[in-house]
Amino acid sequence: ASPPPSTPPSSPLWALPEELLLLICSYLDVQALGRLGQVCRRLRFLSSRDLLWRRIARGCLNSGFTQLGTDLATGIPVKERVKVSQNWRHGRCRRETVLKWKCKQVAPFLLMPWMELDGECLYLSQAENIHVYRLCPNSTGLHRHPQAIFSGHQEDVCRFVLVNSHIVSGGGDGNIVLHKIHGSYSVKFSAHEQEVNCVDFQGGLIVSGSRDRTAKVWSLSAGRIGQCLHTVQTEDRVWSIAISPLLSSFVTGTACCGHTSPLRIWDLESGQLLTCLGTDFHHGAGVLDVFYEMPSLLLSCGYDTYIRYWDIRTSTRKCVREWEEPHDSALYCIRSDKNHMIASGSSYYGVVRLWDKRQTQCLQSFHLSSPTSSPVYCLRFSTTHLYAALASALHVLDFTAP
Repeated sequence: ASPPPSTPPSSPLWALPEELLLLICSYLDVQALGRLGQVCRRLRFLSSRDLLWRRIARGCLNSGFTQLGTDLATGIPVKERVKVSQNWRHGRCRRETVLKWKCKQVAPFLLMPWMELDGECLYLSQAENIHVYRLCPNSTGLHRHPQAIFSGHQEDVCRFVLVNSHIVSGGGDGNIVLHKIHGSYSVKFSAHEQEVNCVDFQGGLIVSGSRDRTAKVWSLSAGRIGQCLHTVQTEDRVWSIAISPLLSSFVTGTACCGHTSPLRIWDLESGQLLTCLGTDFHHGAGVLDVFYEMPSLLLSCGYDTYIRYWDIRTSTRKCVREWEEPHDSALYCIRSDKNHMIASGSSYYGVVRLWDKRQTQCLQSFHLSSPTSSPVYCLRFSTTHLYAALASALHVLDFTAP
C-alpha cells in the first residue's frame, strides 16, 4: 500500500528509497519510533510498518511471536501488539464477569469447567455439555446464548481439546466423545473404568488418562476408530496428559502417591516408558497440568506450588527453571505464549498470575473470586484478553483498556 500523500521533511535524508529508510529505522527503539511517527504522515506510515516492530515485539510479553519467531497473530498490526504488551506487563486491564452458572449443591468440586479458544469462539464445558459462545468484537463480552452445544456424556466433562475442527472430550462416565464441529458426525466409546481426567488429540491419535491408574492410546484411523492401541499402567491417578508436537511421544502427569516420578514420557508407537522427569518431587506433588512449547520444552504445575520448565535436551533429572507460587497454593492450570510469558491459575481465591521467564518473581497477580474462594480450573488467553474459568463463573481480563 502507498503511504498517504504529504509534504516530506526538508531533509534530503527522507528522499532516500524506502528500503534504506527502513534499514535506518530498524536501529531505533520504541520511544524513537514513536516520536518519528509524529513528524509527518509519511513517517507515521513508515514507522508503523510491521517489519520495524517485529524485532521489538519478539522481546515483549504475549505479542504473538514464539521463541523461533513464528507469528501467531498475523491479523493484528505488530505495533498495536507492542502497545498492548505494555498493559500485560504492568497489569493494566478491565475486568468483567461474563458468565455465571450454579454450582452443584452436592460435591461441588465435581464441576470443574474447562475451555478452549478458537478464533472468534470460546468453548466451555458446563456439567456434561460443551457450550460454544461467540466472542463480541471489540469488547470483553460474549454472546449470552451459546451458538452450539455438544453433548454425549452422562456425567461431567472433565477435559476436552479442540484440534482440526474436532472436539475430543473425556468425562466422569469413563467415556471419550469425538465431535466434528461443523457437522453432525460424532463418535462415543467406553475408554476407562473410572473418570477420564485428561485427553489430548494429535495426528489421528487420542491419548487419555484416568483415575483408574492407566493411560491409553486410541486410534481414529478409518476402520479402527475407538480401538485401543496401548494401555499404560501408570500405578497412579493420571491428572494431565499431552502429546509431543513431534507426534512421537506423550507425557503424563500423575498424582505422585507412589514411588515414581509424577512426570513420565512414553513412546506413542509402542507405549513403552522413555524417561522420567525430575527426582525431587515429594509425596503428593501431583502434576495437574502440562503444556508443550516445543518438542523439547514443556511446562508443568501442580500441588507442590511450583511451575517447572523442562528442557529434555539438557537434562531429565532437573528442570532448567522453576517459579514458586508466593502464597503456597496449588497450581491448577498453566499456559504460555511460547515465548516469554506464563500465566497460571491457583487453587484459592481465583488468583491468576503472570510471569516473565526472564525474572524470578511473579510479574502481576489478579484476584478474581475474592472474598469467596474458588480455584482457577482453566485459563486461556489471546494477545488482548485472558479468560479464566472458576467454579461458578467465567472472568475476562481485557488488556486493550488504557
